[in-house]
This record gives sequence, structure tokens and C-alpha cells, in this order.
Amino acid sequence: MWTRTSSEPRRTVVIGLGNPLMADDGLGLAALERLQAEWRVPPDVELVDGGTWGMNLLPLIEDAPELVLIDAIRTGAPAGTVVELERERLPRYLAHKLSPHQVDLKEVLALAEFRGTLPARTVAIGAEPAAVELSTELTPVLQQAQEAVLLAVVARLERWGHGCRRRVATADA
Repeated sequence: MWTRTSSEPRRTVVIGLGNPLMADDGLGLAALERLQAEWRVPPDVELVDGGTWGMNLLPLIEDAPELVLIDAIRTGAPAGTVVELERERLPRYLAHKLSPHQVDLKEVLALAEFRGTLPARTVAIGAEPAAVELSTELTPVLQQAQEAVLLAVVARLERWGHGCRRRVATADA
């Protein structure tokens, strides 16, 4: 696992989360894919497909000096509403599960918080889902919100000192 020495630059980890087989739950992965394809990010920004890794994300999160999570985020707002949750507002409590084997990001964040290793600079950026059901497509409302989510991620990276540039599309692309 990566560890930073004092001579290395600060590193930010961006993790796309969700299940692409469950409609809007795949927003984090879809937005991460677009970030990789449409934007140039500096080498000190690590882009990670976190999918539904659960507890396997803990070492990556604990080693990240700065952390951006991209996901569908339920807040009760209208579908498609872009949401940014700062570290203090992230739900880090243990929730009821459908299966005793199911582990989600809340447990991972709770454990990192308990161990004192949750990065001080942590934010979750996403949008309120319209549907979480068996489908490989985002709903139209989340397809529209995806650009705003992507721009919010880029703005956060830039605020944290990581210059990002949109790739120029060519006729051959």
C-alpha cells in the first residue's frame, strides 16, 4: 500500500462508488469514467473504481491525505439534486443490513473514524438518485445531473490545489 514520504507531493484519492447494475446507484462509477475520459488530472490525483468493494476500501481510505467520494447520495432531496457532504456531515454510523455479510461505505468510514485515520479533508459528492433498481442505465434525471456532479468534483480538486483541464475533443475521437 502507498505511504507518503515528506519529499512526495500531497496525494488526493478520488473513489467512484456504486453498483452499475442498479440504475442510479452506478452514478459514482459513471462520473469517474467521464472524469478519466474528459479531464486531465495531475499525477498526484489517484482515480479509483471503488465499485462495491466495501471493507476492502479501508486501506486506501486510511492512506489518503485527501479523499473525494463520488456516489449516489440519498438525502431526501428531489431526484437529481447535486449533494456535497463534508467530512463532518458524512454518515459514519452502523446501519441495518439486508444480510449480515453486507458491508457498505458507512461501516468503512465509521471504522476509519474510530481508528483516527479518516482523512481530515474528506468530501462525498453526488446526486440524489431517482431509481435504484435492476438496470444498467442511469435514469434521465441522473444522466442530466452527472455533468454537474463531475464539475463539482473538478472544482473541489482545484480548490485543493490540483489543476484539472478538460481534454479537447478532436474530430478523430
